[in-house]
Amino acid sequence: MADYNVGTELEDELYEHHRFEASKGQSALRVDKFLMNMIENTTRNKIQQAAEKGSILVNDVPVKSNYKVKAGDVVRLVLAHPTYEQLLTPENIPLDIVYEDDQLLVINKPAGMVVHPGHGNYSGTLVNALAYHFENLPMNSSERPGLVHRIDKDTSGLLVVAKTDFAMAYLTKQFAEKTSEREYVALVWGNIEEEEEGTVEGNIGRHDTNRMQMAVHSDEEKGKPAVTHYKVLERFGYVTLVSCQLETGRTHQIRVHMKHIGHTLFNDERYGGDSILKGTTFTKYKQFVENCFKVLPRQALHAKTLGFEHPITKEFLRFDSPIPQDLQVCIDKWRVYSKAQTFTEE
Repeated sequence: MADYNVGTELEDELYEHHRFEASKGQSALRVDKFLMNMIENTTRNKIQQAAEKGSILVNDVPVKSNYKVKAGDVVRLVLAHPTYEQLLTPENIPLDIVYEDDQLLVINKPAGMVVHPGHGNYSGTLVNALAYHFENLPMNSSERPGLVHRIDKDTSGLLVVAKTDFAMAYLTKQFAEKTSEREYVALVWGNIEEEEEGTVEGNIGRHDTNRMQMAVHSDEEKGKPAVTHYKVLERFGYVTLVSCQLETGRTHQIRVHMKHIGHTLFNDERYGGDSILKGTTFTKYKQFVENCFKVLPRQALHAKTLGFEHPITKEFLRFDSPIPQDLQVCIDKWRVYSKAQTFTEE
């Protein structure tokens, strides 16, 4: 395969889909394995096919799938078609708008709605809905219209969307400088016995072996600093209802930090919370938990409170959203169950 620098006619025909810079601590690793660790919902066979077509570039040079990535390498996946984000299709999807003015809007996102298009989710997203309801929304650094921050597909709750370039910059700065307020309510496995409140600190980066998960890393080169403050709201014996305040906004932050301290979110399939992690071996208890899983078929996490300074008025706005019905029903079931039980630690 000929070595060529991207800057030739080929560059005009290709679209960058992914770009990763290998960290300083990156040991030599085949580029196909490296990309498998970084890209969700792909296969090694697809990556190797891309390499055969010259679509994998390292430092702007096409490489074969056996190329060994080293520290500092810039790995890009370029394809002949634009990303689906660039081919965004406006869709008439209803939005639960809790506040709106000429600078921004606050949306209460339902569980199950993906925030932006990506692998396997090219329609039905919040961004598809925003493109339909609003024109000329400003782009963020990832070229996604209006989005100042995001929450996971199966997490419900509040999001702020910028309507002007000034609002985008002003709000993004607040999130970066940790002056915004974000409170989540979560139901987690186990009785948090240590104390009524605490702080979890740990760098979050992609899991070493499971690319679908994030993890806490002691090696600073493998993750970005993350801080979560938690407070116990109510105890139900084998599970605990907590409030989590975010100081940073890393991918899956609450899910990863709570698992890190031994309290995985209830019914969080990706992180193992969809198994019975605490409790008894009695059949009735197993049936009770499975019933809770049915009424809440997602991780028990809701972005309840959002606060920030308005870009024009400078007033600090704070919004609160009610706990959605599926999560509330699950909480109520645990509340009733816990009052009738004598708990023992397993």
